[in-house]
Amino acid sequence: MIDELRSVLPDGTVVTDPDILESFRTDRAELCAAGTPAAVVRPRSTKDVQAVLKVASDTGTPVVPQGARTGLAGGANALDGAIVLSMVAMNQIVELDPVNRLAVVQPGVINADISKAAREHGLRYPPDPSSWEMCTIGGNISTNAGGMCCVKYGVTTEYVLGLEVVLADGEVLRCGRRTAKGVAGYDLTRLFVGSEGTLGVVTEITLALRPVAESPLTLAAVFPTTAAAGAAVTSIIAAGCVPSMLEIIDRTHLRAIEAYRPMDLPTDAAALLLASVDTGVPAHLDRIAALCEGATEVFVATDAAESEQLVAARRLALVAMEQLGALLVDDIAIPRSRLGEFLDGVRAIGDGLGEIILGVVGHAGDGNMHPNIVFQRGDAGSEAQARQAFDEIMELGLGLGGTCTGEHGVGLLKRDWLAREIGPVGVRVHQAIKQALDPRGILNPGKVL
Repeated sequence: MIDELRSVLPDGTVVTDPDILESFRTDRAELCAAGTPAAVVRPRSTKDVQAVLKVASDTGTPVVPQGARTGLAGGANALDGAIVLSMVAMNQIVELDPVNRLAVVQPGVINADISKAAREHGLRYPPDPSSWEMCTIGGNISTNAGGMCCVKYGVTTEYVLGLEVVLADGEVLRCGRRTAKGVAGYDLTRLFVGSEGTLGVVTEITLALRPVAESPLTLAAVFPTTAAAGAAVTSIIAAGCVPSMLEIIDRTHLRAIEAYRPMDLPTDAAALLLASVDTGVPAHLDRIAALCEGATEVFVATDAAESEQLVAARRLALVAMEQLGALLVDDIAIPRSRLGEFLDGVRAIGDGLGEIILGVVGHAGDGNMHPNIVFQRGDAGSEAQARQAFDEIMELGLGLGGTCTGEHGVGLLKRDWLAREIGPVGVRVHQAIKQALDPRGILNPGKVL
């Protein structure tokens, strides 16, 4: 198989050095199985990807597409003997069209670089995952990634107009459009977004862009209880406010962030609510401040520098918690009206287990929560407690009418929970689609279902 790959690909594209193979085994998810690939292939064109998939299809070799490997669900983990298809070298912004407000990009382009390039035309690409300065747009497509601005601007799929996809047998499919409207045929574009590389390999993306908004301002509201913070979120949304960001940070995360980078955060608070607005500033922000009735303190930033400092605290949440030990990151979306119940339930789960550290940070505006579980890697008892906490949180979230993932994807981490959520009929339909597009089962096998 490796000889065949080398015969059809440019020199240096196929890598088999054991040390390099080791570095491509996993993404950032904890407690997910991973194998050792037979080769890492770094394509530079759609033609290269076609060649890889034709060889893989002929030889029955699994193919695991990868971007920057910043994923948190094991969706990019390798299998023994597989071909890892690293898409990071396909990193060109092919076109920026300010009149039609779109960009055509390759999958290896870094998320933040799209907005940087579009800004010259007064445009931007809104979805902003926490890893936006290092994650690739192809990876974002794979998991249908979100970010802190989703409460107003939505997730990745709402900006994907069209795709070029190489199918399992090496054929190229183009789906979608370049027009502002278009409803011809089945929506194959949305089918591939969020499919985690199990249906095809995306080689080009046509993205919708949006005009640059006003410079945002941010407020921080300090709450004595998580219930009060949840009530404030409900009030803000029910009043018709449309913040560009509405984030919550619990006490566990506040203390971790302050220990990692001191910035005078209220570490005795039960929760800190961050809200930003980028339209109608500052009147819109004043209205949101007035709706934080249960807060003991509300600080409203007066300029962009103060706003950025508050947002920076939120962006540090993950790395700050990683200083405490291995981190199992959850991702569950619940109805916004059940936010207080969820936060209290997660705290009770943590109290019941004792040995692990458990906290919640998340996108309060759309109900997408990230319970983070700190455990000791290699300690069987600690790992078992982390898994137990993870499962109890999933049970809690689904019981409140939630869904098992809001933006991180299913990968390996949540296969069983997806099956529970969608039921046997949903599983059968998923499997039928997979069979139709990948009859030999070579594309990222074992992920999602």
